[in-house]
Amino acid sequence: MIENLSFHRLTDETAGLLHAANVFDNPVDPDQLRAFLADPGHLMVFATLGARVVCFASGSILLHPDKAPAFFVNEVGVDEDMRNQGFGAAVTEHLLALARASGCKGIWLATEGDNAPARALYRKLGARETEDIVVYDWDGAMDDP
Repeated sequence: MIENLSFHRLTDETAGLLHAANVFDNPVDPDQLRAFLADPGHLMVFATLGARVVCFASGSILLHPDKAPAFFVNEVGVDEDMRNQGFGAAVTEHLLALARASGCKGIWLATEGDNAPARALYRKLGARETEDIVVYDWDGAMDDP
């Protein structure tokens, strides 16, 4: 089925396709969607099978005065009944290519140690897994949605 996927970069023109999507943790919030679209540092790629959104990957370009732009992969989501078919890998590859084409020199993300499906996906995509990283958060950033 991968060959039947159509990939889309999130833009004002494609945003309407997300309203019926079942790939996010919560329903799309129109105000948050507008804010995401207004910031050129936010990138999202999603894929459709026919009219159905089946997966997405999103992230942010990180800028600093003394370093090349880097890219943080924020989230990858696949509709529950479409998992384990390569959709997550395909949409993430498209997002990584977009980040690289945007001039990003480093790409990174973090996931929970017990998230075996995510860890398998990132290994499949050739990511290097690091150890001994400690995460700190404020204001519930690491709480489950």
